[in-house]
Amino acid sequence: MKSIILQQKAERDKLLEMRYQERVAMAQAVSYRDSRPIKLITGPRRAGKSVLALQMLKGQNFAYLNFDDAALLEMFDENDVEQALAEVYPNYGFLLLDEIQNQPGWSLWVEKLYRRGVNLVITGSNANMLSDDIAAVLSGRYLEIRLYPFSAGEYLSFLAVPLSEETETPEFVARLNSSISKYMEYGGYPEIVGTEQVAAGYLSGLYDSIIVKDIVRRYKIRKVDDLYGVADRMLSNFTNPFSASSVRDELEMPSTTTVQKYLAYLQNTYLFQYLPRFSNKLKLMKKADAKGYVVDNGFIMARAFELSGNYGRLLENMVFMELLKRGYDLKKYELFYYRSRNDKETDFVCRRGVMIEQLIQVCYRMDSKKTFDREILSLVECAGELKNSNLTVITWDQEDTVTKSGYTIKIVPFRKWIVL
Repeated sequence: MKSIILQQKAERDKLLEMRYQERVAMAQAVSYRDSRPIKLITGPRRAGKSVLALQMLKGQNFAYLNFDDAALLEMFDENDVEQALAEVYPNYGFLLLDEIQNQPGWSLWVEKLYRRGVNLVITGSNANMLSDDIAAVLSGRYLEIRLYPFSAGEYLSFLAVPLSEETETPEFVARLNSSISKYMEYGGYPEIVGTEQVAAGYLSGLYDSIIVKDIVRRYKIRKVDDLYGVADRMLSNFTNPFSASSVRDELEMPSTTTVQKYLAYLQNTYLFQYLPRFSNKLKLMKKADAKGYVVDNGFIMARAFELSGNYGRLLENMVFMELLKRGYDLKKYELFYYRSRNDKETDFVCRRGVMIEQLIQVCYRMDSKKTFDREILSLVECAGELKNSNLTVITWDQEDTVTKSGYTIKIVPFRKWIVL
């Protein structure tokens, strides 16, 4: 056991020497660091959770265990691990447990460590880490930091592309839009930013790794082709409404229950997120079709789905993920789509607590009068029913302010919206 931990320490020290793009979440992480509760960093594989945890603890005396290591999992014994940690990291002040969800029964061991006063930082790639049973064990004892692939701002900062200038020259706008266009196509996974030539292979491999390691092996899935069928169906129909029964019928699968399980597993890995339809009645909201979104646009490109003609959907998916990165929480019912009584739709209803903050419509281009009227009238009708007047349409490059039926609507290019 000691030799495993020594090897992991060498890997830790090498990672600490490297330079990284500072994440927006770092300020939150550092503010939590010295507090008593467990610091729990969650999010999809390879989004940068381990790096964030390491940077958060840089300069501190901390021990490190990586549970993506098969040798550690095979030989794991609580007493042996704790003894080896004490020898390798004398008098450590923090303990970082990386990808802890791979260790069966991890929550009970973590609870013991917490009761002994160990200051814990944990990372994990499964949203189900905070299932009811585990949440009961750790109730009131953790602070969650959720991390996704780079936001548009983080991506541009990594490439040293400024977000704004005092005077927007055509050259500046062209360079900024060119960079954002690459982000919209290839996504924001940290390891491939600026190396688009390897993006398809990297992301295709990551897609398979998430499905095989985090679903097939964890849940002992036998009909792997059916699982891939559901995943690929969600990927090719991103931003569209769906239900478990509609997916079952489309794929000609025998069981709605099985489809529901697969959809939940895919959500637990953060690969897909499901946006509910807004209703004041929770039962109706849960029964209505949700809309499916992908955690990163790069997966859409990597699995060889046609991008041309889908720029509007790619932009909508990008806006959805930006809203999650701004802290809107689906579990707390802070983000929805809305359909009016006349079947007009608004892409995003953003809420904090019980108060609706804003309504957002996404439209790549509003060049034609037909498209312009459709988007504006839909937004105004939904605003009237929801009694909210903070209205925005996010476009690729159009900017304007219009008034309709007493409502003022801001039309904002994505490049400007990301700095608001």
